[in-house]
Parts: sequence; structure tokens; C-alpha cells
Amino acid sequence: HWDIVQATKNIAIQVEQGKLQVQDIDEKLFNNHVCLAGLPTPDLFIRTGGEKRVSNFLLWQLAYAEMYFTDISWPDFDKTEFLTALQSFAIRQRRFGRTSEQVEKC
Repeated sequence: HWDIVQATKNIAIQVEQGKLQVQDIDEKLFNNHVCLAGLPTPDLFIRTGGEKRVSNFLLWQLAYAEMYFTDISWPDFDKTEFLTALQSFAIRQRRFGRTSEQVEKC
């Protein structure tokens, strides 16, 4: 959440300084203020070690990422496990925040 707070503070400062208008604030502008601005958002997030949480890591950027959790620890995460993660990702229906029914209507 640090990244979201910092981006918000930076935008607020620009509004205070008259460099931005409140009505100019949108998702695109916010994306330009996060720490990974200019980089594509992840499609797949892989979490090793048995934890089933993101631990406040890239909260904004992971909104539409597919998540793969494994009990295997990072030092033991090998090519076979990586391919398993990719296979899991390949069969998923990417919904980008929509329900399956909404995706089927498109």
C-alpha cells in the first residue's frame, strides 16, 4: 500500500501547486505516479513458500493479474514448477474484473 499512498500524495501536491486539476485525476494519471510507472502490469503473479497472500506487494498493479500459489520455496522453484505455473495460467479465463457471465456476453 506504500506505493498507492505515495502516488496519492504526489498527485495531491500537484493539485495544491495548481499543476493539476481534480477533474484531471483518472486511472491513467494514477498509473503514471506509481513506482513502476511506464512498465506493463503483470499478467501472472507467482507466490512461493505456501503463503496465499500478496503481502501489500504491487497492490495497484496486481488488480487484474492471475495469481499462482505454490508450497514450494523460492530456492526450490525450478523449471518444472515454472512450467506448471504457466500451464495453470494458460487455461484460465482472464476476466479483468468482470464475472464469467459478463465475459461471455462480449
